[in-house]
Amino acid sequence: MGMTRDPEGRSDVMERDWTKGSIIGNLWSLSWPMTISSTIMILGPTIDMIWVGKLGAASIAGVGVSGIAVMSVNALIFGLFTGLRALVARFVGAGEAQEANHVSQQAFVIGIAFSIFTAVIGIFLAEPILLLLGLEADVVAEGAAYMRIMLIGMVTMSGGMLAQSVMQASGDAITPMQIGIATRIFHVALCPFLVFGWWVFPRLGVTGAALTGVISQGAGGAILLWALFSGRTRLRLTLRNFHFDGDIIWRMIKIGIPSSITMIQINLTNMILMWFIAPFGTLAVAAHSLVGRVDGFIQMPAMGLGQAAGVLAAQNLGAEQPDRAEKTGWISIVLYTAIMFVGSLVIWFWGRNVVGIFSSDPPLVEMSNAFLRIQIVQYMVFGPVIVLMTCLNGVGDTIVPMVNILVTMWGVQIPLAYFLPKITNLGVYGVRWGIVLAIAVRAIVYLVYFKLGRWKQKQV
Repeated sequence: MGMTRDPEGRSDVMERDWTKGSIIGNLWSLSWPMTISSTIMILGPTIDMIWVGKLGAASIAGVGVSGIAVMSVNALIFGLFTGLRALVARFVGAGEAQEANHVSQQAFVIGIAFSIFTAVIGIFLAEPILLLLGLEADVVAEGAAYMRIMLIGMVTMSGGMLAQSVMQASGDAITPMQIGIATRIFHVALCPFLVFGWWVFPRLGVTGAALTGVISQGAGGAILLWALFSGRTRLRLTLRNFHFDGDIIWRMIKIGIPSSITMIQINLTNMILMWFIAPFGTLAVAAHSLVGRVDGFIQMPAMGLGQAAGVLAAQNLGAEQPDRAEKTGWISIVLYTAIMFVGSLVIWFWGRNVVGIFSSDPPLVEMSNAFLRIQIVQYMVFGPVIVLMTCLNGVGDTIVPMVNILVTMWGVQIPLAYFLPKITNLGVYGVRWGIVLAIAVRAIVYLVYFKLGRWKQKQV
């Protein structure tokens, strides 16, 4: 059945009330485009690395290290906008579109302030940051050029992420997905022209890769904002009657800072765990990195389900339907766990084939396959961990995920990953067991807290 549109170009789907109807149907309708959008978002540095990889080792190392910093900044702004998503979803669920618009207006203040902050870092601190890591001069030069442009151009990222957050929180996940796909296609097409100087373009090397990211993000962000202000999405944004509202800004920041800390801690943990793996040799590092890449794609459906559950739960809380909000969370866990059960069977029986997509080196395939089999324990508890973390963030209850990750990371994961290889004969596999056992503990904490239901009384 085709979608009908009114004179303003709005579709029937965009008028859908997400607080009614089938919960499973609503979850599916929101989660699959959110999953695709999340996957597309993390492809930027990967695309850059594909082309930059042809420029030499210094360029690869520079973009690789700088890319970690850029992704951390992206995680920080995404965390800050968690408050925007929570408030917009609550107001949309309560039928208060004007209040949702007012919150979105204030988010521009946060986005502009954050962009100025990152631009200052890019201009003055890109090179000193890389020098602190003890990198060689040519790596610092290449990495600083990439980091400087990406951080100065963060205004394009923040504008697009703001628009995407508002759209998804209001219940429109299709529009940002469509624009995101078009943006990434443009990114893929333009990047080699600026990196290698094809056709009429100058050869810019690493600088060209960074400029491509900024240009494509700027184009995507501009289209997203145009769709938001022109009413081609569920919530039509306007700057009419704009006035600075410190209370709303503080409410968003109060929700967003714990979420940002959570994401920063996750990135920090990954770096520490790599430090534990490194003494076991290059093969172990390569296997750990390879499994991490597989994990990144496996987590995407969980992130999509969690984001969708968060939007639906927040809208249902706004509509004063807390029981329906809770049911949404439980159903999301069951759906993802079912998906992971099938995925785990695939990994158990065909793990070597999965690893073979990335490498054909027999020792690396064997170790990576062993790592993946240990990961099955983690995959079976990923539902409560990823889905509930994202769901709780979505309703504005960001303190508990932050505390849960901090405690289980420093109290369980880091100690186990450090000591298991030393006090057992597990070797490098002890590090991997330390990781998954901590995730299992984290899942139990989320399940108990979600069942207690205190999050349903969370005021934002």
